[in-house]
Amino acid sequence: MASKTTRTDRGQSKYLALIRRFPLRPIRSDKELDSAVETIHSLIDRDSLDPAEEDYLEVLGDLVQRYEAEEHPMAPVSDADLLAHLIEAKQVTQTQVATTTGIAESTISEVLSGKRGLSRRHIGALASFFHISPAAFAFE
Repeated sequence: MASKTTRTDRGQSKYLALIRRFPLRPIRSDKELDSAVETIHSLIDRDSLDPAEEDYLEVLGDLVQRYEAEEHPMAPVSDADLLAHLIEAKQVTQTQVATTTGIAESTISEVLSGKRGLSRRHIGALASFFHISPAAFAFE
């Protein structure tokens, strides 16, 4: 009797394919960083990810963040500058961000203009929407 492939099996298969493409281990060079970032972009450009792919993306993002913090530290950036960059990089509108995150569009406008900062709830919602660590907003 032939076995059926389950959703879990397909998720595991996708995860293992990602591991073969870019193994989850410490990043030690800018060349490895470039490959990791390329892999991240290929994942965040998808409409949806299964749980195994989300796990892989989270761990790979942590590895990239660790390498960049050690090898290419960034100067502090304001909430406004970071949010503007993320919106531009993902090619979305303020309205799309507001609708998806549940943050009022007026709040997003005020953050972008530097009139207000982000609350913890805002940071959590934005980090989830942009697939980044909430720690990215911890510079101010």
